[in-house]
Amino acid sequence: MSKALLSNIKPLSKQKAKTRTNVTQYVKAFADEVCEILRARDERWEEALQNRFLEEDIDPSDIAHLVFDKIRDCVLGLQFYEFFTGKGSRFDGFAYSSLLKLLARYKLFPELDNVLAECIHSAEKRPTLESLDDVINAYVEAGLLGKALDVYSFGLKAYDSVPGLLACNSLLNGLVKGGDIRAAWGVYNEMVKRDGKSSDNYSVCIMVKGLCNEGNVEKGRRLIEKRWGKDCIPNIVFYNTLIDGYCKRGDVGKAYELLKELGKKGFLPNQETYGAIINGLCRIGDFHEVDEVMKEMESSGVKPTAHIYNNILDSRLKYGFLAEALEIRETMITRGFKMDVVTYNTIISYLCNSGNIEEAEKILEEVKHCGLVPNQLSFTPLIHAYCRRGDFDTVSRLLMEMAECGHKPDLKTFSVLMNGLVASGKVDDALSIRTKIMTMGLHPDSCIYNVLMSGLCKKGRINDAKQLVKEMLDCNVTPDGYVYATLIDGNVISGDLSTAEKLFKCMIEKGVDPGVVGYNAMIKGYCKFGKMREAALCVSTMSKRRIRLDEFTYSTMIDGYVKQNDLRSALGVFSHAFRLNRSSNVVAYTSLVNGFCRCGEIAGAENVLREMQANGTPPNVVTYTILIGSCCKLGKLVEASSFFEEMLMARCSPNDVTFHYLVNGMSNNAIIPRSGVSKTMLLDIFEMLISDDDGVPISAAAYISIVACLCLNGMVGVALKLMDGKRMALDSVSLVAIVHGFCAEGRCGGEGWEGMI
Repeated sequence: MSKALLSNIKPLSKQKAKTRTNVTQYVKAFADEVCEILRARDERWEEALQNRFLEEDIDPSDIAHLVFDKIRDCVLGLQFYEFFTGKGSRFDGFAYSSLLKLLARYKLFPELDNVLAECIHSAEKRPTLESLDDVINAYVEAGLLGKALDVYSFGLKAYDSVPGLLACNSLLNGLVKGGDIRAAWGVYNEMVKRDGKSSDNYSVCIMVKGLCNEGNVEKGRRLIEKRWGKDCIPNIVFYNTLIDGYCKRGDVGKAYELLKELGKKGFLPNQETYGAIINGLCRIGDFHEVDEVMKEMESSGVKPTAHIYNNILDSRLKYGFLAEALEIRETMITRGFKMDVVTYNTIISYLCNSGNIEEAEKILEEVKHCGLVPNQLSFTPLIHAYCRRGDFDTVSRLLMEMAECGHKPDLKTFSVLMNGLVASGKVDDALSIRTKIMTMGLHPDSCIYNVLMSGLCKKGRINDAKQLVKEMLDCNVTPDGYVYATLIDGNVISGDLSTAEKLFKCMIEKGVDPGVVGYNAMIKGYCKFGKMREAALCVSTMSKRRIRLDEFTYSTMIDGYVKQNDLRSALGVFSHAFRLNRSSNVVAYTSLVNGFCRCGEIAGAENVLREMQANGTPPNVVTYTILIGSCCKLGKLVEASSFFEEMLMARCSPNDVTFHYLVNGMSNNAIIPRSGVSKTMLLDIFEMLISDDDGVPISAAAYISIVACLCLNGMVGVALKLMDGKRMALDSVSLVAIVHGFCAEGRCGGEGWEGMI
């Protein structure tokens, strides 16, 4: 029933609610007979009904309301209605009222909508105000608040009166829970301005709760005082509502004031009172005060509930107090509280997120041993964690266990699995899962397709990704901005900028918002191919459309300008981003370091390095490697080795490219300046080796020097990996350095280095 339809309804001059005149026993008996004919479900029931009505000379409309009231079967009731209205019978408002009640009781909403639309057009068919109560309650219970509000408005217009108190309170409660406080106020005000019987204490309490949920606790208190007088709060229920409101708002101090006030007025705090206070303290992480309130609660003879314990446990986990949370768990078990699956799931989720997957599995086993049945939320965190680890055998086992517990994996679970497979590079396995779930009747959504396409594009399988787009469209799944961004990026990676541009234009023409992800994908493409003017136009369009440029946008633009040797423009973008506090990421800084190095300005590059460190952004392996490589190319070995040793002291592990630059640099510049220059440990060892009478080859000396430096800086593992990769023989210098490294790590007891000897 639409609002446009409601607007055409006019009240019949303050029409009063209709009442039915007395029905004779004879008519009641005939109605019973009609019901029996319907319940018999005979093939010729229509003929039997028609004949009986002709024999008794009774109009169906005279007993329709009785039939609908007595039949208690919505299917048979509808058959009766459709048969006689189809033959031209005109039912009155009482008949329609009874039919509406029947349909509302069984929650047949399509039929209910149709009957409502049929009966509100005329005064003759108009249902009673009482019947609307049932309809409103049914709609509210089903969450159809808009329709419930329409029926309420219809009753108000048609009868100039609000529906019954229970129906109005039900609607009020639904609107408040649904967050529509404005509509709730409209209903409440109509209830209050009536004769005083249209609202009660519960009505006020609902509104106060709604206001408190929005943080308007003071307004909620004023509403109470408006009804009962200044400083008058009538009972503990209202106190609990206000206290809970303050706690949810984070104002525990005012909640405590109310706690003291209610005590002075002779009210005793109950489980709800203490529970609200504890919940508020848990929100702000004040667990010392939580313990104090728990002591006060128990000394007052009020026993904590499982819900209170669960709140404390959950909050301690959120604040990272695992040991304390597990103590709460033990307390619950000791005191006879049976933990529910929700509590266990909270622990499992926390353990998985913190990397304690094995402990999480133990908790899952405990759930089974306690006689509880794990649900999907018990398994999903574990499945996600093992996917991240790449342990898909365990994932398969968990999926089987989940099915054995009666929980068929849903789309979300499979999405987690496919995401993990793609992240591990197993795109074909993920595609197989996609095929399997489709045979199960589940249809992948745009998020799943996006993950699969992303994996294919990263492997250069752009044509397979395009086939997935075709499949999406065939399955009526509309590609969103993320899907387009993935395809654009895939074409850019494969070197097809033209197709990427066409996709970007197609997305905009179809009304799909590219968002920051879509624009970034296109900007990345333009920068990769040196089209900085087009990239800058994309940035300008983003600004005009008020799309917030993120760190990736700025980093990509800076890197693009650097690769075009346009350091001035790169610095301009960096300065603009820095003013907006959006440049503090390692990629942007590293791009600038690269820009200065490309121009041979090592001093400028070092200034950027020091600035990023001062701003709390640690350089990464790429940053240091660019500096080391550039210094080596310019023959500045002292500076290169200095950056290398700084890198090791910062616990940043070098890679093969770093080693390659250093070895080439030392091999091509073997004459080390001796006087007036402060050399580094790396060059000291290197000079000693190449000056030795044994004549160590320069490249071998370079590698040995690097291995020694790594070990002396606590990176024995990296050193051993380098030696293994280059098949280096173990010489005396390397051996001493490795032994030193093992001892520094506390591994001198024969573990590791003695085996090497």
